[in-house]
Amino acid sequence: MAKLMLHVDPPLVTVTMEGGENRIGVEALDRWSEVLDVVESNSEVSAMVVTGAGKYWSTGLDLDEVGGMDEAHRIGFMQRVDRLLGRLLTAPIVTVAALNGHTYAAGALLALAHDYRVMRDDRGYFCLPSVDVGIPFTPGMSALIAAKLPQPIAHDLVVSCRQIGGSEAAATGVVNRAVGSDALMAAAIRIASTYAGKDRHTLGTVIRRMYPDVTEMLTTDR
Repeated sequence: MAKLMLHVDPPLVTVTMEGGENRIGVEALDRWSEVLDVVESNSEVSAMVVTGAGKYWSTGLDLDEVGGMDEAHRIGFMQRVDRLLGRLLTAPIVTVAALNGHTYAAGALLALAHDYRVMRDDRGYFCLPSVDVGIPFTPGMSALIAAKLPQPIAHDLVVSCRQIGGSEAAATGVVNRAVGSDALMAAAIRIASTYAGKDRHTLGTVIRRMYPDVTEMLTTDR
């Protein structure tokens, strides 16, 4: 079950995913849409921190649910995932992913759509296992990876599908910082609070213009 707990304390919003492995299915997409509607409609909000509970941030798509869809529904579902990534990428607020645990596949893409990422250095892995699970990235997802991850680590993670911990993720530019578990939320909130207060219209416009191809691919059904 998708559980996204929303705490609004302007200018900061904190979202906590409390659905076990926080897999992305139809219900999760619906809940994310509701959360972003609330955030974007509140003009006093200018920063958001997203974290998980336990040992998972998000392990990606709910493969059991996706596997039970017919082709038409699966195509529509993947388009909705793309739109969520595009909406997060171009959100008119500063977004920070506080990676408390395993961050895999579409969960990793969700993290990459944030402006900043902070990861635990003592637990949890970041992984892009598309090749190993036999589900290719959409063009928009591939563009997001290429835009947000430096080379050669982007190529390595996509081809090898290997798991990397927080220290390596920080050293290779996959995340901005790796800290101990006790410092994770404080570090994420510090980043969000430091950059809160940006003009929302200008920020959203700048991000869309900074990533025009990615934005178009993630927000246009293909």
